[in-house]
Amino acid sequence: MALETLSPDWEFDRLDDGSQKIHAEVQLKNYGKFLEEYTSQLKRIEDALDDSVGDVWDFSLDPIALKLLPYEQSSLLELIKTENKVLNKVITVYAALCCEIKKLKYEPQIPAWWREIAKYRWEDLFLSYRNAPKIIETSGVHFQAMYEHLGELLTVLITLDEIIDNHATLKDHWTMYKRLLKSVHHNPSKFGIQEDKLKPFEKLLLKLECQLLDGMIFQACIEQQFDCLNGGVSVSKNSTFAEEFAHTLRAAFANVETKLGEPSEIDQRDKYVGICGLFVLHFQIFRTIDKKFYKSLLDVCKKVPAITLTANIIWFADNFLIQKIPAAAKLLDKKSIHTVKLQRENFLQQKAQSLTKDMQSYYVFVSSWMTKMESILSKEQRVDKFAEDLSNRCNVFIQGFLYAYSLSTIIKTTMNLYMSMQKPMTKTSVKALCRLVELLKAIEHMFYRRSMVVADSVTHIAQHLQYQALHTISVAKKRVISDKKYSEQRLDVLSALVLAENTLHGPSTKQRRLIVSLALSVGTQMKTFKDEELLPLQLVLKKLDLISELTERIRAQCDCCFLYWHRAVFPIYLDDVYENAVDSARLHYMFSALRDCVPAMMHARHLESYEVLLECYDKEIMEVLNEHLLDKLCKEIEKDLRLSVHTHLKLDDRNPFRVGMKDLAHFFFLNPIRFFNRFIDIKAYVTHYLDKTFYNLTTVALHDWATYSEMRNLATQRYGLSMTEAHLPSQTLEQGLDVLEIMRNIHVFVSRYLYNLNNQIFIERTSNNKHLNTINIRHIANSIRTHGTGIMNTTVNFTYQFLRKKFYIFSQFMYDEHIKSRLIKDIRFFREVKDQNDHKYPFERADKFNRGIRKLGITPDGQSYLDQFRQLISQIGNAMGYVRMIRSGGLHCCSSAIRFVPDLEDIVNFEELVKEEGLSEETQKAARQLDSVLGDLTRNFAEGTEYFKMLVDVFAPEFRSPKNMHLRNFYIIVPPLTLNFVEHSISCKEKLNKKNKSGAAFTDDGFAMGVAYILKLLDQYQEFDSLHWFQSVREKYVKEIRAVAKQQNVQSTNQDEKLLQTMNLTHKRLEVCLQEFELLYFSLSSARIFFRADKTAAEENQEKKEKEEESVKASNGELPNSMPADPVVK
Repeated sequence: MALETLSPDWEFDRLDDGSQKIHAEVQLKNYGKFLEEYTSQLKRIEDALDDSVGDVWDFSLDPIALKLLPYEQSSLLELIKTENKVLNKVITVYAALCCEIKKLKYEPQIPAWWREIAKYRWEDLFLSYRNAPKIIETSGVHFQAMYEHLGELLTVLITLDEIIDNHATLKDHWTMYKRLLKSVHHNPSKFGIQEDKLKPFEKLLLKLECQLLDGMIFQACIEQQFDCLNGGVSVSKNSTFAEEFAHTLRAAFANVETKLGEPSEIDQRDKYVGICGLFVLHFQIFRTIDKKFYKSLLDVCKKVPAITLTANIIWFADNFLIQKIPAAAKLLDKKSIHTVKLQRENFLQQKAQSLTKDMQSYYVFVSSWMTKMESILSKEQRVDKFAEDLSNRCNVFIQGFLYAYSLSTIIKTTMNLYMSMQKPMTKTSVKALCRLVELLKAIEHMFYRRSMVVADSVTHIAQHLQYQALHTISVAKKRVISDKKYSEQRLDVLSALVLAENTLHGPSTKQRRLIVSLALSVGTQMKTFKDEELLPLQLVLKKLDLISELTERIRAQCDCCFLYWHRAVFPIYLDDVYENAVDSARLHYMFSALRDCVPAMMHARHLESYEVLLECYDKEIMEVLNEHLLDKLCKEIEKDLRLSVHTHLKLDDRNPFRVGMKDLAHFFFLNPIRFFNRFIDIKAYVTHYLDKTFYNLTTVALHDWATYSEMRNLATQRYGLSMTEAHLPSQTLEQGLDVLEIMRNIHVFVSRYLYNLNNQIFIERTSNNKHLNTINIRHIANSIRTHGTGIMNTTVNFTYQFLRKKFYIFSQFMYDEHIKSRLIKDIRFFREVKDQNDHKYPFERADKFNRGIRKLGITPDGQSYLDQFRQLISQIGNAMGYVRMIRSGGLHCCSSAIRFVPDLEDIVNFEELVKEEGLSEETQKAARQLDSVLGDLTRNFAEGTEYFKMLVDVFAPEFRSPKNMHLRNFYIIVPPLTLNFVEHSISCKEKLNKKNKSGAAFTDDGFAMGVAYILKLLDQYQEFDSLHWFQSVREKYVKEIRAVAKQQNVQSTNQDEKLLQTMNLTHKRLEVCLQEFELLYFSLSSARIFFRADKTAAEENQEKKEKEEESVKASNGELPNSMPADPVVK
């Protein structure tokens, strides 16, 4: 069935079962869900970017941007439609001319074309005023918009002339190119050029030079022949046109002159340049000069000494008018011309003085405006006061633009004047101008940040302004209609008002606003509007112009590309930012201003690629930033951290009340700054610098790792920097010297290190570094873990070889006749007097031996033979201490390894388990290896190796043999040795408190260890104990201390202070000596335990025989007399 046959009525009455509605609701719900999810996703992206995106965003990176410029596709012919055909044609012609000029202004064209176009457009304009039958009544009608557009075109030509005139490099290179061409002329074949092509090329260059490089673009345009030579149109002789031209110029100047330099100035400076250009054109055509008007144009220079045409190109109206109209310049006296130039210098001086004050004023103005902007845009619009809200928003937007225009004018004029007049700028002026640049960018970013609300408001404001204009025009139209007197002029006025009305009903595009302006030029004649109506209408239309192009105008005024030519101010600015860290956030605005130079550079054609120019610019800015801010900041932070950590050194006065204080932490709260394709993160830069510095310096001096760790923590606490842990030293400092290294150099080790018996630690005797190395059980355990337990036996073997050499020297000393004879005498003396001295060896006899041995001679460094013998014994003791540490380190290593075995009492046999499971041969082999390792670990952990017993057993037979009887005198030399040791120990400890710590030490238990070992080897513990030497020492010192205390009591009554001080010192010295002897006694007693001092050699032999007998009986199957309850598994 064909659909066409269905009745419309049936369509209307079709049955609705509600399914379509349900389906639509489902789809709508799904769409709502999608929007919610998408919104939340965008929010997450925004939140993620918040931490990395700077306070000031780069507009060129917008993924989506709002273009607020009104746009429509209607042509002029469609817009200009009234019943008055003649008026339509006139307005259409003028509107088309103006549109074409606007297009020319923004499109690059060859100046020669511009001259031709300007000539034809001028002739079109002149045709309206030719002496022919009137097309339209023009009395009282002044199309000022047309002249303004022509003025804009002439301004472009003037700007091109000034750019070329200011480009010294271009001129120099052009001259060099022409010289090169002469060289080519002399030898064309060398350059591969045909001679017949050179002349046409030279002519082309001359033409190009005349048209462009001679600075005559504007002059060539106005000097064209406007009169037709064949008797056609004569422009120069048309008095009506001349009068209209002059009248329009005066009217335009009157409008411009009142606004110049005022806070409400919008674009009057640009119009003034156009008026000057039109004035020169008027003189060129009609050859007449209005002296009064000419003087008025020059008088403006007192108020506005210079105008920035573009970027760094500055234009002086007085120079232009004098140069282009020499005839008029002759009418002026030289004094007035000189006054204008003098006024320029005075302006610069006054501006330099007032810049700081202006900056402070604008700072308040702009801050207040930004607050007002935030406030008014944050409020919701009320329906009952909608018009009032729109008016307020309109005024705030326009006020922001006016501030931007004023700031831009001050900055460009001042900077370019300084550069043009080649005058130095003070630092104060530079700082003030940079602050103004920041304010300018702050205004731009305020509009950008609130662009969504601004976009919404601009459309409503434009409609509201259009409504106000329509209301005023409607009143005027009614007034014209009510007047019954008919005339063609009145009809034209009415048609113009209708055209303006119709045009305002639509988007506020440039074309529509131009048509309204041209229409009102006709519609305002015959006093259609009252004065109190006309001025508000003109104000509304000006506001409409501004609001319709708000974002474009704001961007144009806030464009800081001129800073490319003023980059010299940037270092001074950065120094100021560094000194005033509180305002560090303003860096964002300055970098935003520096980014404005980039779009212009992207049009560079003098290089192979604009990328080269951008790279150079980027490099230059970054070098300046590093030098004047980042590097200084890094150094200052590092210095602050160092001084804070080393406050105990009392380096400098750091009292903030006296030396001041800079809180540099503000720099680290800044968001990253966007510049080119990078983010400049100051916090990350300084963190990286400190991390790198601390790491490098720690590698140079590992002992400073704790200091740099403290500085890292302080950087985190004080500045919030997230520092990276250096993990240095890469291995634990517990590693210390390696066992292999010590083993190979055991002779060096025992002489350079001091042993501490109680802590089982070796301490370096002296060092050229700031620290002393130490070696303890953990170091040894780490080395054993590295090299394996096999290193332990090898180390003991090396120690054995070392002890052999040392015992040879020991034997030689004891065999020396001088020593042996003295010792024999002392033994005989003790036997004679022991009953009288209560079996105690006399202190005086030992002291006499200690002092008397110095008579045998001393070494160059003041050491006696007994000193050297003491050192020998200490080295032997150190070697034994090292063996002890090896054993302890081995046990420590085994305990670390065996901690993974759950039960040492019940270790399963893995080999048997594997065989039961019937696993492969390789697995059985691995299990056997595991059992072996576990067995070794268990055995080593349970027993360890008795290295001391081994070293006693290996040397004892030789020491106790009859051929070494001279060694049996050793026990009697121990008392003088202990005296010598105590004197040495006290001397070392006293040096600890001195500045020169050479020879300082607080422990040397190697001596006690050595004495205990040798006494054990000689089996002379009982002989030494029979001397009761330490009891004798104690009694001697206690007796002397009591005597001194008694004398002190006597002298305290006599009040002889000097003698009392001497007594105190003596008392203290005696107590120190007694304390040292007691410490030595404790150390020696502890060391004797290692060598089982409770048993003599005979008792040990007896015990050994009993053990051997028990083992023989056990092998014969007999049980021993006693059996341990819990046999130890070995």
